[in-house]
Amino acid sequence: MKREDLRNVAIIAHVDHGKTTLVDEMLKQGGVFRENQVVEKRVMDNNDIERERGITILAKNTSATYNGVKINIVDTPGHADFGGEVERVLKMVNGVLLLVDAFEGPMPQTRFVLQKALELNHKIIIVVNKVDRPDSRPEEVTDEVLELLLELDASEEQLDSPVIYCSGRAGTASTDPNVQGENLKPLFDAILNHIDPPEGDPEAPLQVLVSSIEYNDYVGRIAVGRIENGVIEKGQEVVLCDYHDPDLNVRSKINTIYLFDGLKREPTDKASAGDIVCFSGLTDVNIGNTVCSPLKVEPIPFVKISEPTVEMTFSVNNSPFAGREGTYVTSRHLRDRLYSELKKDVSLRVEDTASPDSFRVLGRGEMHLSILIENMRREGYELQVSAPKVLFKDINGERHEPMERLVVDVPQDCMGAVIEKLGQRKAEMLQMHHLGERMRIEFLIPSRGLFGYSNDFLTDTKGEGIMSTIFEGYAPYKGPIAKRNVGSLIAHETGEAVTYGLYNAQERGTLFITPGTQVYAGMIVGSNPKGEDLVVNVCKKKHVTNMRAAGSDEALRLTPPRIFSLEECLEFISDDELVEVTPKSLRLRKQILDHTLRLRAQFNKKNQENNL
Repeated sequence: MKREDLRNVAIIAHVDHGKTTLVDEMLKQGGVFRENQVVEKRVMDNNDIERERGITILAKNTSATYNGVKINIVDTPGHADFGGEVERVLKMVNGVLLLVDAFEGPMPQTRFVLQKALELNHKIIIVVNKVDRPDSRPEEVTDEVLELLLELDASEEQLDSPVIYCSGRAGTASTDPNVQGENLKPLFDAILNHIDPPEGDPEAPLQVLVSSIEYNDYVGRIAVGRIENGVIEKGQEVVLCDYHDPDLNVRSKINTIYLFDGLKREPTDKASAGDIVCFSGLTDVNIGNTVCSPLKVEPIPFVKISEPTVEMTFSVNNSPFAGREGTYVTSRHLRDRLYSELKKDVSLRVEDTASPDSFRVLGRGEMHLSILIENMRREGYELQVSAPKVLFKDINGERHEPMERLVVDVPQDCMGAVIEKLGQRKAEMLQMHHLGERMRIEFLIPSRGLFGYSNDFLTDTKGEGIMSTIFEGYAPYKGPIAKRNVGSLIAHETGEAVTYGLYNAQERGTLFITPGTQVYAGMIVGSNPKGEDLVVNVCKKKHVTNMRAAGSDEALRLTPPRIFSLEECLEFISDDELVEVTPKSLRLRKQILDHTLRLRAQFNKKNQENNL
């Protein structure tokens, strides 16, 4: 049976192409808000980090109503590191709105999410967004999307997908690129006419595939999924099973059921096949499980999530300043928090190591893991993390490494510097073409070649460059890539940094700290452009003599220090360094704090390399 009163769609796109802004307007014109209601921008980005960074991290559900039809909308992340969120929610919907910027056109993540939608045989509506940009080129972008569909072996029906030209910010849509619309009516009409209504047999035994998990302090774990068959009712006896785990067979009872209504969740006593529902009462439920009727226990296959490509070591903070700023500082706290994250994040892996104080954490990219670290520090956790490393694979006895498809948009006069730097990082140019006064260049590059590159890229392009990456697959090992070309300035002793000591240290390189900063021996306080580590005494005070002139200290002028964000810290550190993360501070340090022991370890390592 088809539910003609319902449509389930996901909005998929590359980062910054305007998904969340378009959802805002769809909700406004779908009757979710009063006409005079004040609504903040990007209302779906309700997480603090999402608002600060202007990106969507978690997929979220909402709904709007048009011509008596309820449209369930899933807003998905656009950043490549959160592709796992997109992969799992696509099982909940029957069609997708493929959003493409009217100037930038298809980008790496556009290819990735479109490929996942095509694999599930979803209906597609192509939405060319930001047509009101002065440099927009909607007709060319439409051709580029169709070329991409051909390249990804789309079916004839998918190649005949309708194209809607939108301005998400203005809330207008049109079927003609040369005609500006008045509202989003053409988009809503396309959803109703082109996207298939959900199918399911309400008379059959219950089947719900869990695509998302949330947590509430009052009701515990809340599962989100689409009802494939049957009816779910409050108080109903169900069985929890899993297609990939035949041993899982847990009986439980549904406590509460909610349906999405705009930004709210409306409690209900029952919901039928085709509905996207939230329900609680199942304490052990996880993403990928199937909730079935005891009359017929038949699990539904869950999409295979792409494997992680990057690993980091999370460990208990053991610096001299450990325990001063954090609430949760022990290995038990750290372990519980990391393993609890696995229940929400299908792309993450956590493994114990030989040390009880360290854990191996595997993710889809640097940003994927840095968002986890940022969330933990805001929750009061104190930890230290190693430099990110790529995960190698042995394929047919040969070492393979993860490769990324890198697309850069740069001013023409910066092109040479970018190509030169990427060449040193083993990048292989695939294609290059003009985009107005700029150049778009596509590369295939080892994932490890991108570590620490973003700062160089911004410098080489004078801050005007845009770069995007997406995981492409594994390829034979490309050989050694030179590490960073700067060394570290390391604090000599524990104490408080003073102006006199910093003034002498800044002659050796760029400082990362200000006067008054508490430091410890082995902490990194700056970078040295000569490429070698130097120990400096930033706590050194000027000796007092009877010849000292009043006010002579005030004459010392310090260069403003470079203050790192968490991502920049992870990019900067080398293999023998760590980032100390606390709720109040980010500190860079050497793994071995004692200078003598550190030199001995470096000497032994060089001897081993020479012997090999």
